[in-house]
Amino acid sequence: MLTTVAYSLAAVLDLFILLIGGRFLLQPEAAAAGYGVPSGYSAFLTVKGVRDFSLGVIGLALLAFAGTTAAGWFMLAAAIIPFGDTVIVLRSGGTKATAFGVHFATAVVVLISAALLFAA
Repeated sequence: MLTTVAYSLAAVLDLFILLIGGRFLLQPEAAAAGYGVPSGYSAFLTVKGVRDFSLGVIGLALLAFAGTTAAGWFMLAAAIIPFGDTVIVLRSGGTKATAFGVHFATAVVVLISAALLFAA
């Protein structure tokens, strides 16, 4: 049961970040607004899209081919990103609600996913 929950949560998170990356590639202005920073097309939005899309693919590949320990380490390392995003939003004049309600909360869920993968 724990393994199913661990894999399911990790897969949902990986698919979610893959979709966010796709949105940054296809709808950069809307994605930037959802991220919590002022919009305005820049290369940063494309870079973020490629980064997020790639991380989703890597996470899914680890789940499919490397198992829970590798996926857990990936999730642990990947949690740095939403913690960093929290700081970026706060330093860029974004709202605390977005910084903590979206990015910080995501980091916590990713850490929970890592813990579940290690426990499975």
